[in-house]
Amino acid sequence: MTPTTSAQDPRAARLEALRAAMRRHKIDAFVVPSADPHLSEYLPDHWKGREWLSGFTGSVGTFIATDTFAGVWTDGRYWTQAETELAGSAIDLMKIPSGASLLHIDWLAANMAPGQTVAVDARVLGLSTARLLSDALSVRDIVLRLDVDLLDEVWSDRPGLPDDAVFEHAAPYAATTRADKLAATRAAMASAGANAHFISTLDDIAYLFNLRGADVTFNPVFLAHALVTPQAATLFVGEGKIPFELRARLAADGVELAPYADAADALAVLGTDTTLLVDPRRITAGMRTSVGSGARVVEAVNPTTFAKSRKTGAEAAHVRATMEQDGAALCEFFAWLEATLADPQREPLTELEIDRRITAARARRPGFVGPSFGTIAGFNANGAIMHYRATDNAHAVIEGDGLLLIDSGGQYLGGTTDITRVVAVGAIDGKHRRDFTLVLKGLIALSCAQYPRDARSPMLDAIARAPLWAAGADYGHGTGHGVGYFLNVHEGPQSISPSAAPEPHTAMEAGMITSIEPGIYRPGKWGIRIENLVLNVEGEVSEFGEFLRFETLTLCPIDTRCLDLSILRLDERQWINDYHATVRARLAPHVEGEAAAWLHTRTEAI
Repeated sequence: MTPTTSAQDPRAARLEALRAAMRRHKIDAFVVPSADPHLSEYLPDHWKGREWLSGFTGSVGTFIATDTFAGVWTDGRYWTQAETELAGSAIDLMKIPSGASLLHIDWLAANMAPGQTVAVDARVLGLSTARLLSDALSVRDIVLRLDVDLLDEVWSDRPGLPDDAVFEHAAPYAATTRADKLAATRAAMASAGANAHFISTLDDIAYLFNLRGADVTFNPVFLAHALVTPQAATLFVGEGKIPFELRARLAADGVELAPYADAADALAVLGTDTTLLVDPRRITAGMRTSVGSGARVVEAVNPTTFAKSRKTGAEAAHVRATMEQDGAALCEFFAWLEATLADPQREPLTELEIDRRITAARARRPGFVGPSFGTIAGFNANGAIMHYRATDNAHAVIEGDGLLLIDSGGQYLGGTTDITRVVAVGAIDGKHRRDFTLVLKGLIALSCAQYPRDARSPMLDAIARAPLWAAGADYGHGTGHGVGYFLNVHEGPQSISPSAAPEPHTAMEAGMITSIEPGIYRPGKWGIRIENLVLNVEGEVSEFGEFLRFETLTLCPIDTRCLDLSILRLDERQWINDYHATVRARLAPHVEGEAAAWLHTRTEAI
């Protein structure tokens, strides 16, 4: 790959400045994770250092620079995107099998010489990752420094921290009070033998305090840390972000406010009478190092991570109502889309217009706050790019024949939605239909599954893949992720994915909302993904124990024009008809006119 000059590409100058700083600090390799002090998936601009240096905008990736090499490690969901965005730079794409891979650590251990120094800012490095990195380097006598942030030195116009105001997620949508959530957290702390608990993950904090914000695009969270003790809870948050009236309500629940920058100092003064609970996967190495030397530390999953994943009955009811509004918005959108595609006099329709129209349809619905992620609208070959995003400079016109994949979602006061549908444009052939039907068979297989209550969520992945495997097909991403309640569209602890370790904390529990989204992607041709959200509900109880099953939450027709009926079993056809009958009954009261007509047509029995 031929490097460009700084006049052609700003990345060259940025990389040159970084290497100069590395030489000044006697650093041989500098690592920039895709993370912030809260280990977020989606980052405020201030911490998008990997993107600033490399130009790669995917949500997962690690950048490493030495004096002669620069590369970005990312997984198969982003390879096509990364190849495009890294083109023309002196930065290599380093392909890894999954987002959970730590091959960049293996690379450092193999390519750095004994005595050389690797540096990474501990403030954005997860504690569990830091331990793995330290272990891998120490056996090779490679020095690890965690006390330097070279980005501050070389990023002259680095964005500041966001200052949007925090707001309260109030009743009736916040069905459990802040006081009750704090009491439950304190009970879990006591069970773990702890009298203090430090939390950095933003969705955990937003959940615990019934607060929301706008510091991270698409995620209704705000920058903060929290320290909970039996008597008090301290929220470390930016000055001026909490309105006066909200301050008073927080104080009434025993919540104190402190400057955002003071969190590390508060940990440093913890004494010998403190047993601190921290989650090693949800705290940075920098924060862990700040803990006072006299304090005892207990490591376990954040209690709030479990609590927020298990939606209450009241929350589930709000989500069901939200799904009706979201489904009605989609009826309006798809009715418009089909009418537009059928109009021979229409203006050219692009993937960008899909994003605008689907967001506008949701915005007309009660309780809508904003999109839950950037809409993916990929026509034909673009649909085969798993995390494709149309831009002003690179997008397709939707014309001719093929398949259009649309993955979108909304943030509502009563829940978070995430849905993928694929629709036929013009004429499609038997190969399209076969792939579409195989993907739908995978969705149906897992949607109908019953499984033991303590089943580890990664183990369910094969159920959705089995129909595709039987046909010699597969897909390169997980089958399902947890979904928050007016929170992050990706949450844990459950993960239906072959790359996730089937550990005890990943077990399925009643109340969890999870996506089911199998797919088939044929590079340069088309991509198919069908996604519904499901709720874990009680199943059978037998001499073999308690079982769970799924209730499908998402309400939107599946395009039966894309089906190959010859490869559907009778029970699979019945599932489709039952699902569409439910969709019609639940959405009909919320739509009228063209949207109602479209709903009726697309839910006809097969």
